[in-house]
Amino acid sequence: MKRSLIAVGASLFISSAFASEKSLQLEDVFDLEYANQIEFSHDAELVYFVRNRMDIKTDKKVSNIWSVNVKSKKMLPVTSGVHIDYAPELSPQGDRLAFISTRDGSSQIYVKWLTSGAVAKISNLTQSPRALHWAPDGKSIVFSQFVPEPAKTPVSLKGKPKGANWAKPPIFIDDVFYRADGAGYNKPGFTHLFKIDANGGNAQQLTSGQFNHGGNVSFSPDGETIYFSANRHREHELKITNSEVYALDIKSLEIKAVTDRIGPDSSPAVSPNGRLLAYLGYDDKRTNYENTNIYVLDLDKGESRVLSEKLDRNIESIQWDSKSRGLFYSYDSQGQTVVAHQPLKGKSKVITEKVGSVSFGRPYSGGDFDVSVKGDIAFTMADTQRPADVALVKRGKTQRLTHLNKDALGNKALGKVEELWVKSKYDQLDIQGWVVYPPNFDSTKKYPLVLEIHGGPVANYGPHFSAEAQLFAAKGNVVLYMNPRGSDSYGKAFAQTIHHNYPSNDFDDLMTGVDALIEKGFIDEERLFVTGGSGGGVLTAWTVGHTDRFAAAVVAKPVINWFSFVLTADFYPYFADYWFPGKPWEHTEHYMKRSPISYVGNVKTPTMLLTGDADYRTPISETEQYYQALKLQGVETAMVRIPDASHGITARPSNLMNKVAYIQWWFDKHSK
Repeated sequence: MKRSLIAVGASLFISSAFASEKSLQLEDVFDLEYANQIEFSHDAELVYFVRNRMDIKTDKKVSNIWSVNVKSKKMLPVTSGVHIDYAPELSPQGDRLAFISTRDGSSQIYVKWLTSGAVAKISNLTQSPRALHWAPDGKSIVFSQFVPEPAKTPVSLKGKPKGANWAKPPIFIDDVFYRADGAGYNKPGFTHLFKIDANGGNAQQLTSGQFNHGGNVSFSPDGETIYFSANRHREHELKITNSEVYALDIKSLEIKAVTDRIGPDSSPAVSPNGRLLAYLGYDDKRTNYENTNIYVLDLDKGESRVLSEKLDRNIESIQWDSKSRGLFYSYDSQGQTVVAHQPLKGKSKVITEKVGSVSFGRPYSGGDFDVSVKGDIAFTMADTQRPADVALVKRGKTQRLTHLNKDALGNKALGKVEELWVKSKYDQLDIQGWVVYPPNFDSTKKYPLVLEIHGGPVANYGPHFSAEAQLFAAKGNVVLYMNPRGSDSYGKAFAQTIHHNYPSNDFDDLMTGVDALIEKGFIDEERLFVTGGSGGGVLTAWTVGHTDRFAAAVVAKPVINWFSFVLTADFYPYFADYWFPGKPWEHTEHYMKRSPISYVGNVKTPTMLLTGDADYRTPISETEQYYQALKLQGVETAMVRIPDASHGITARPSNLMNKVAYIQWWFDKHSK
C-alpha cells in the first residue's frame, strides 16, 4: 500500500480499513479539484473559470483563474500562486479581467490586461470587496464592501491608573443580528456599494444609511444608473426577507425604489437594449418555502409581469440573451440543475440538465453557467464520478472542456451510483433517492447500509459527486441518500408538506427507502447505520427516537430542541416567523412536539454527536443537550467537537477527513 496509516486526531488510525490500493482514500481529498465561476470571452472562443484545489500544507482551499479554448480545449493559466483568486469579471471591451485576490494577505481588487499580460492591484481596501461589476464604459468598477462603525460603549470607567492591567472592557450588544455562522460576533457597521477607477485609486462610497447593500448590480446602458437589491425598510432587521430593487443615480447618489411589495426582490438585470429590467422574487406568505419567479419590468411604462409562473420550480439565476428577447435561467428539478431559456413571449426551452454541483463533499445540487453573445452555454458539469468541470452546449450538443480530476480519480475504483424511486409507505408519495454501491459490488453478498440524510431541510441531493459518500462506499458500505418530502426541486407543494410540520412523515419516506433496499437482498439488517448533518442531524435524532432498527447513529450539527434553537441560532427572526406558527413561549407544545429531545426516552441506539464548536447556525449547545440527555438515559454516546469549525464543518479538507473517519469508526465499533 502506498500509504498504510493515517493519524486522525490524536490516536485514531483508520486508513488500513480502506483495503484496496485503488479505492478512494481519505487523503485523496487533497488531490481533488473543481471548477466554478464561469465567464465567457466576448468572442465566445475562451471560457474563464476559477480552478479550485486543496493545499495539503495549509489545509485550505486555494484557487486560481484559468481559461479553456472551446475548440482546442487547451487550458492556460490566467493567474497562479498559493492563494485565492476568484470572482473574474471581463471588461465590457473584453481587454481586461478584474478579479479579487488574497495574494498580498488581504482580499483586494486586481486587473489583468489580457493582451500584455500585465497585472495590477487597483485597490488598497481595509475590508474585503465583493461582487465586482464593470461600468459600461470600462472606466470604473462597482463593488460592495463592509463599512465599520464605532463600537457602542454606553459605559466608560474612570480611574484606571497609568500602567494598570485591568480586564478587557465589556462588549455591549443591542442589535437584532449580533453574530453569524462562519463570521462570529458581528462588528458594528453595514455593507455599502463603492466605485473605483479601473486604473486604481481611492474608492468612492455610493450608498449610505444603516442598511446593507450588496449582491449583484446591473447598469443602465448609459452607465448613469445602477440597479441593486437591498432591504431599506424601517423594520429591516425583523422583516428580513422584504427586500426591494432600487435605482441609484451615479451623479446625485439619489436612491429610488423600483419594486414595492411584501417579499424578496433581488438579482436585477437590465436588458441589453435598456428597456426592460428582469429580477427575481415572490410574494411572502410566511411559509417555509415559496418558488422564486422571474419578473420583467418595463422601465418606461413602469409595468411588471411574471415570466415564469407556469414553472413549478425555484429560479436561482438569470441572464439576458444578447438580443433582449428573453432570459436564460437555472433551477433545480428532481435533484438536477437545469439551464433553460424563456422568451418574453412563448414557451421556455431546456438547454441542458447536466449542470453539476460545485460542492464535492456531499451531493448537493447547484452550479454555475454563462452565456456567450452567440447563445452558447458554458457551465459546470459534474456527475457521480467526477467533481465539477467546465462544459459547453453549442448548437444543442454538449461537450466537456476540462478533465480536472483525471489524474486524481482516473485510477480509482469508485462506487457506482444508481437512481431509486419509492412510494412512501405513509401516503404513496413518490420519493427519489440514489444508491452508492461499494466498488466491486456483488449482489450475492450482504453489505452494511449507511443512510445519509441531507440538511436544509429545504434542499436537495442529486446524482453528483460526493467525496463523503464515495469514502463510505470504499469502506464496503452501501450508501443511500434521498430527497424526502420537504426537499426542493419537486415543486412548491412537495416542499411545503413540512410547513409547521417538521420533522414528520419525511421520516416515513426515509424508512421506505431503507426497506426498498433491504428487499433487494444484499443488505445486512444487523448493520443498518444512519447519519446526517444540520437538517439531516435533526432527522437522524428523530429517527433514533422513533425506531431501534439501526445499529448505530451519528447526529451531526443538529437541532435537538426547537425552543432553545430559535433563541440561540444566528438567523432567529426568520426561524420563528417562517418555520413555526409563532414565538416559542406562545406555542410551546408545538415546538416540543417537533423536537427530538422530547423522544430521548425512547432512544436505545448508540448515538454519537459531531459538531463544530464555532457553529452559530445550530449552536453546539444543541449537541450538548442531547449528549447529556443520552448520558442521563443510559444510552451509549460520545461527542466529537471540531475546533474552530462553523456550520460548514468541511470547509477545511482535514475536517472532511475527520468527519468521515469518526463516523466510520463509530459504525465499525457497533457492527455486529
